[in-house]
Amino acid sequence: MKKEDKVCNIVPAERVNSVQEYYFSRKLKEVAEMNAAGKNVINLGIGSPDLPPSDETIDTLCFHARKANEHGYQPYVGIPELREAFAKWYKTWYDVDLNPKTEIQPLIGSKEGILHISLAFLNPGDGVLVPNPGYPTYSSVSHLVGAKLISYELKEELGWQPDFEELEKMDLSGVKLMWTNYPNMPTGANASMELYQKLVDFGRRHHIIICNDNPYSFILNEHPLSILSVPGAKDICIEMNSMSKAHNMPGWRMAMLASNAQFVQWILKVKSNVDSGQFKPMQYAAAAALAAPKSWYDKMNETYRSRRVLAGEIMHALGCKYDENQVGMFLWGRIPDNICGSEALADKVLYDANVFLTPGFIFGSQGDRYIRISLCSNNEMLQKALERIKTHLK
Repeated sequence: MKKEDKVCNIVPAERVNSVQEYYFSRKLKEVAEMNAAGKNVINLGIGSPDLPPSDETIDTLCFHARKANEHGYQPYVGIPELREAFAKWYKTWYDVDLNPKTEIQPLIGSKEGILHISLAFLNPGDGVLVPNPGYPTYSSVSHLVGAKLISYELKEELGWQPDFEELEKMDLSGVKLMWTNYPNMPTGANASMELYQKLVDFGRRHHIIICNDNPYSFILNEHPLSILSVPGAKDICIEMNSMSKAHNMPGWRMAMLASNAQFVQWILKVKSNVDSGQFKPMQYAAAAALAAPKSWYDKMNETYRSRRVLAGEIMHALGCKYDENQVGMFLWGRIPDNICGSEALADKVLYDANVFLTPGFIFGSQGDRYIRISLCSNNEMLQKALERIKTHLK
C-alpha cells in the first residue's frame, strides 16, 4: 500500500504555522539523546528549581489528599483559602491591598495566564507590545491569537528598561496590551518604583493594558516590588505572580493574577471554558507555602547566592561579562566579540564540554550576544560544569 505524505490529507490550522516548537522542547530532546549515548550532559539551561517546597507545604498537601471528600472538581476561582492567602501575601510583602473575592484569580501556571489574558483582551489584528529580549511565550501566544506583534527593544545601556522616548514615537493607535517582566528574565534587571510609575503612566495615557509578569521578585532580591503598589495601577494593569520560583513549586503549576474586578471577570470568562480548577489539596498546600516567614526566603537565597558565585566563574571561563547587580535565578552574560553569536557558543559548550547553557537569541535579536546560566543546579554540578569548560574549551 502506498504511504500517504499527509494523514488523510488533513492540514493544521493556520495558527499552528505561526509558531515553532518551544526551543527547550526541541533542544532537550537532543540533550536526552546525548545522555542516552552516555554523554552525561550537565543542564544549566532550565529555570526549574531543584530545591523542595517547605515541610509545611508538603505536610498540608498530604493531610488534605488523604481526605475522601477533597478530590472533586473545584471552583474556577479557586478556594477562598487560597485567594485569601494570596491577598495576605501581597499585603505583607508588597504592601498592596487586594480584594480576595474579586481582584485575584488563581492560575495553572503563568504561561496559562498569558494565554487567557491574550484571549480576553486581544482581537485579531490588535497590537501588542512585546519586549526584546523577552520570554518567548509573550510572542508565541500573541501569534496564536492573531495579534499584531510590535517589538520594543530593551538595551543594556538603559539598564534593560523600556526606552520610553522611543515608545512615544511609535504609532500606538492600535495597541491594546503591553507585556513587561520585572524583575526581568532573561537579563536579571531589577524593578524600581520609578520604572513601575512610568509604565502605569504610559498605559493610562495611551489606554494600553500593562501586564507585568512578576515571578522573580524574591530571588536574590532584598526588596520585592509590585507594579500594583503604584496608585491607580489596578485601573490599567494586570500582574501575574507564580509559586514556581520563590516557593520551589514549578511542577505544581500554581500561580495567580491580580487586577481590577472587571479585568479579572473578563479573564475568568475565558478560563472557565478551558479548565476545571486545581486539585484542592494543592490549593491548601499553596496557601501554607504563601505563609512562609522571611527566614524561608533568606535560606533559599543563601543557596542561590553561593551558586551565583560559581555561575560567575563559568561566565569568566567563557570570556563573558555580566552585571553584578542582577537578581533572579539566572546569570545573564555578554559573550566575547570574537564569537559569532549565542547559539554558536552554546552549541560549542554543549558538544565539546557536555554542558547545556541557554543561548540568548531565543529571547529575541537583542539577546543574541548573550548567554544565560541557570542557578537551578547544585554547587557540585556547577563545579563540574566549570571544570569541563576549562578542560575542553581552551
